[in-house]
Amino acid sequence: MAKAPLLLALPPLFFFFTFFFAGAVVGWRPWPSQKPNTTDFLFGGSKKYEGSSEFVRLKYHMGPVLTANITVYPIWYGVWKKSQKRIIREFISSFSAVDSKSPSVSGWWKTVRLYTDQTGANISRNVHIGEEKNDRFYSHGKSLTRLSVQSVIKSAVTATTRPLPINPKSGVYLLLTSDNVYVQDFCNNVCGFHYFTFPAIVGYTLPYAWVGNSAKLCPGVCAYPFAVPEYIPGLKAVKSPNDDVGVDGMISVIGHEIAELSTNPLVNAWYAGQDPVFPVEIADLCEGIYGTGGGGSYTGQMLNGKDGATYNMNGIRRRFLVQWVWNPLVNYCTGPNALD
Repeated sequence: MAKAPLLLALPPLFFFFTFFFAGAVVGWRPWPSQKPNTTDFLFGGSKKYEGSSEFVRLKYHMGPVLTANITVYPIWYGVWKKSQKRIIREFISSFSAVDSKSPSVSGWWKTVRLYTDQTGANISRNVHIGEEKNDRFYSHGKSLTRLSVQSVIKSAVTATTRPLPINPKSGVYLLLTSDNVYVQDFCNNVCGFHYFTFPAIVGYTLPYAWVGNSAKLCPGVCAYPFAVPEYIPGLKAVKSPNDDVGVDGMISVIGHEIAELSTNPLVNAWYAGQDPVFPVEIADLCEGIYGTGGGGSYTGQMLNGKDGATYNMNGIRRRFLVQWVWNPLVNYCTGPNALD
């Protein structure tokens, strides 16, 4: 409480630099720095099951959440195949597809919708894809910093031809980088992140997320369990449901970031801990958990298709593997494929 006046007195860019360069809180993944062994993967699940209700104190800090119809504006940075774009578009469109076969992506989104603002309004049920922007010529290069990520978004909303709409209240600006683009901290301790743009850089305050295709850079980290790290001998990857390891790995990260952005768009709404510089959000608490019994380094019980592919929920026409999120009613991680 004593620190609040100091934070409010600091310029916005100080807060931005502190958040961006001090490092963000992340959940479990096989990060190279951790160097887990095969035994950790086999028995790690016994250390924590579907999150912990005893120690987690997720709180609402009175900031806005996305209660109006949510529009996702994809920014395709680099070269993307049409098939890759279709997978991602269909995943996002599945958030509101209530008629999808159970367990479904829309069932997963129902947990996100349990979160409310100070008026009691829930996160919107309606999520759809809006205008899109292609940046196939790498206008800001193939190595992006966290600052230049915002510059890419600025280029998309201020383009002379077909700029993306300015939608600060219910827009989600989703920057997707192709498999030959490196973003600061990618593969080392992040596979994606979300924040909001600063008027000093972009001209507007817009909630945004970045997710990268790790297929060439670190599939064993950011596309796990469809690929496994080389430093863990004997561990076998599972088959991805849409035959694209990099994009199938992105799907869960996209879900992670959109869920958190919807419940904490300006980093002053739903998170655990007292410090907004290091927020632990609703998907951070469940990263790496895809089914019943999941926790630690164990993914939990997933589903296997007749073609041998591994997934845990259905979309409109495709299957996806998406991590669970924190359920505020029961105070642990839940998902639509949970076993009774």
